[in-house]
Amino acid sequence: QVQLVESGGGLVQAGGSLRLSCAASGRTFSTYAMAWFRQHPGTEREFVAAINWKDLRTYYKDSVKGRFTISRDNAGNTLYLQMNSLKPEDTAVYYCAGDLRRRLIITTRDYEYWGQGTQVTVSS
Repeated sequence: QVQLVESGGGLVQAGGSLRLSCAASGRTFSTYAMAWFRQHPGTEREFVAAINWKDLRTYYKDSVKGRFTISRDNAGNTLYLQMNSLKPEDTAVYYCAGDLRRRLIITTRDYEYWGQGTQVTVSS
């Protein structure tokens, strides 16, 4: 059974940092697409960041470029999101996504597997 489990969320003041982790189990995602999404209350889940498994090229939502860094530990089957200079508008539930059907990342919500989400709250 494939599972993605996020951790690392919490409450932080504006300007602070958090590091999210996503541990995959059941199958290895080392050569498949993985990404982070987030969802604000009352809105659709939106793409935040993704990373190619082969060349480790990264892709980001414009509003997080320069502040967030996505990385992956293929040996450990873990995905990370380092979030710096956090803003109140970054407050959301953050989800890890993975897809064993595709190698290349996508920025739409058509991922096969999702974690349960972790709450990030940034106070002003």
